[in-house]
Amino acid sequence: MTPKDKRKKAVALKYDRLKDGAPEVTAKGQGKVAENIIALALAHGVPVKDDPDLVEVLASLDISQEIPPEIYVAVAELLAFVYGANAKKPEKKS
Repeated sequence: MTPKDKRKKAVALKYDRLKDGAPEVTAKGQGKVAENIIALALAHGVPVKDDPDLVEVLASLDISQEIPPEIYVAVAELLAFVYGANAKKPEKKS
């Protein structure tokens, strides 16, 4: 593996179960771009999961592309992680 292959990668997904047929890629990058994607997610309270194999598959998709049916199960597991992490957050008071 070359040093370039070891650079951190990140992919952001968007999914609204009431509007979207499937989650879609909203951002992707490697190196500094990946670090910025992760930092923005964390700064906004969005759960981040480290799954290099899934990132490799998602990174091959285009921005705004829905995920293909072949990876629905993997992304469903990711969404379950996100929903679980969100359920553990204390509610914000208005």
